[in-house]
Amino acid sequence: MLQKTVFACITLISLTATMTMAQQEPNYDESKVPALSIPDVFISQDGKLIKDANDWEKVRRTEILQLFADEVYGELPQDFDKISFEEQVVSEHPYSDFSNMKTVEIQVERSGKQNTVKLHLFFPKGFTGVLPVVLVISHRNVSELLKDTADRFFPIDEIIGKGMVAAVFDVEDVSPDDKERFSQGILGRLYPEQLQMTNGMRGLGAWAWGAMRAMDYFEQNPEIDDKRAMLVGHSRGGKAALWCGANDTRWAITVANESGCGGAALSKRKFGETVERINTTFPFWFTDNFKKYNGREESLPLDQHMLLSLIAPRGLYVASSKDDQWADPKGEYLSLLFASRVYGEIYQTLQELPETFNSEVNTVQLEHLGYHLREGAHDLSAYDWERFLDFAEKRFKK
Repeated sequence: MLQKTVFACITLISLTATMTMAQQEPNYDESKVPALSIPDVFISQDGKLIKDANDWEKVRRTEILQLFADEVYGELPQDFDKISFEEQVVSEHPYSDFSNMKTVEIQVERSGKQNTVKLHLFFPKGFTGVLPVVLVISHRNVSELLKDTADRFFPIDEIIGKGMVAAVFDVEDVSPDDKERFSQGILGRLYPEQLQMTNGMRGLGAWAWGAMRAMDYFEQNPEIDDKRAMLVGHSRGGKAALWCGANDTRWAITVANESGCGGAALSKRKFGETVERINTTFPFWFTDNFKKYNGREESLPLDQHMLLSLIAPRGLYVASSKDDQWADPKGEYLSLLFASRVYGEIYQTLQELPETFNSEVNTVQLEHLGYHLREGAHDLSAYDWERFLDFAEKRFKK
């Protein structure tokens, strides 16, 4: 009897493992994508038709933002007791031929506890006037990143060459990108109550919070034009950038590069990375409530086009890579396309994007929206930066 029971248990475990593997096998076949049924950005939760900017901003935008806070990214608390900025000039660095460097320790206090975010800034040498700024949310080690002048992930020379300030911070300072340590930053020190809430802030929300504190610094620095600020994130950083841009209207441009599931890509397509897969691999990125939709994307009361729509009418750029099917380039483009309705119909600020996804290398840059699809792997490359900076130059000259 014992042998039969053991055998039955082994068989059950084997079947369960097989089923789990089958569930997590990514879909890269368009013919297997479910019929797309996504919420209408112009229909409020009580069925009201949204027709103008007043209704959008006071009704629909507010409820969509709350919906994402409750179901996906968690609350984004802004209360703290004190914020201060300690600047230090760095005379020796790898970019001293063409830039002046400084670091800024952003110290935030709440309820007797403190957390410090270190911001690295590079100014063009000999600059005059007030300059635009580009901030990168980096999930890569910034100390190592700044040593490698050939790495195009954060091309200081290119940004400086456009007459802009280059800025970056490491997510390690706000919430370590690690499921065992993620609470060791602001979540454990400043906002511990969020960890007890099913819709509490988690890793991605903390990174967005960090970018907002950098903007607090830009606002009070007379050398920086905070009205001409671009926020850039790649992959997981792109997800955080979109959440930040949706909440913080101070950013003139938000850029999400290959942000995929939980970023620009439509969740309901179930293409490439899925809600279940991302919640299983990175359980500390999203609110606990998001896990309710593991394998149940069809029951989501939202989709990512709604997140992108919250950035209107400010600048928004979404970028994809042909070889990065995991991030679902088509889903990223369709999300931008559906969000563009708010730019056009609510704010009357947009020429139309092409209605069909072009799977070949291409770039579309309108007055307020940008998109490109390039060759190559999942990365933040020189090709990407060339287009982001071109878009920013055009926007910032207006």
